[in-house]
Amino acid sequence: MEKVDVLIIGAGVVGLAVAAELSKHFKNLSLLLLERHGKFGQETSSRNSEVIHSGIYYPTGSLKAKLCVEGNQLLYEFCREWDIPHKRLGKLIIARNHNEIQSLESILAQGRMNGVNDLELLDRDQITKLEPNISAVAAILSPSTGIIDSHKLMLRLEWLALEHSAMIAYNHEVIGVDSKGNGYDVAYSNPTGQLESIHCRWLINCAGLSSDQIFSFLGINLDEIGYRIYPCKGEYFSVSNTKSALVSRLIYPPPLKELKGLGIHATKTLDGRLRFGPNAIYVEKLEYDVNADHAQEFYNAAKTYMPFLKCTDFVPDMAGIRPKIQAPGDPLRDFIVCHEVERGFKGLINLIGIESPGLTSSLALAELVRSFIH
Repeated sequence: MEKVDVLIIGAGVVGLAVAAELSKHFKNLSLLLLERHGKFGQETSSRNSEVIHSGIYYPTGSLKAKLCVEGNQLLYEFCREWDIPHKRLGKLIIARNHNEIQSLESILAQGRMNGVNDLELLDRDQITKLEPNISAVAAILSPSTGIIDSHKLMLRLEWLALEHSAMIAYNHEVIGVDSKGNGYDVAYSNPTGQLESIHCRWLINCAGLSSDQIFSFLGINLDEIGYRIYPCKGEYFSVSNTKSALVSRLIYPPPLKELKGLGIHATKTLDGRLRFGPNAIYVEKLEYDVNADHAQEFYNAAKTYMPFLKCTDFVPDMAGIRPKIQAPGDPLRDFIVCHEVERGFKGLINLIGIESPGLTSSLALAELVRSFIH
């Protein structure tokens, strides 16, 4: 049986970041990245808002807060170093009426506790100077929020991993994992459908929507330990270039507690389009169609702060699926990043439930994984 020191499962942005980080710092270790699709980033990593978050909303001390704040800085530095297309557009979190101002004050306090030190509270006149077409009575300005070309980011991470002698095998789907005393035997199907296996000392599970299944191969009861993935679909709608030009920043209403998320908000793309989303629909099948009938839902959310929009402006754009680890109605959960020593799996590092802000946190997540390796 072939052997490698480190085997990574999943070539999304996090798996690629881990491969680039480990291959750079551990030149004496052989490293293999297995990906079931024909190229990188075919699931969550390429179907999202492409926002570089600042780390405002997440509970202080959580991995999401810590890694987002760290990852924000790392990602901007990486973009400058490698000429990755990005724009530090800034974001406004708005209060549409005076009843929402208290929510803004709570968000501002949370962000500052998390170490986001560039936040500014704006009044109506200040908002009008920045975004004259937005209807809001107050807003938080987050200058360090931006957008990024996630494909170019992943392309560069792939290049760096290969440059540092990592091996990447596409069209290789992991179908089984067996724990051995000195590591793990990983079974997979190759591009021709033949079954093969390889032994590794370190197994790093970055399989995104399938990350729970990877761990379940070892006989783990996912529900018992809270590791089950609940796929959650998010649709996006965009509007015409003419209407898109009326807004220059990302615009977020205050998050609604009953949604347990940020709700439908407005983001910009690097080519200037104005895009709204995502909504949140728990699904069983991984299908990426956008239901055109949901345009009314998006319009109803957007018209409260963008009065220039009409329902007919909304055109289906794309959909993504997030690997949530909270079932519908459950409290929000933090990232799971765990070296599973206490469960008897030395050398197995799980990254499960890496949804937003996973893209922003990707380089910080990679550094955290590196800290486990010895």
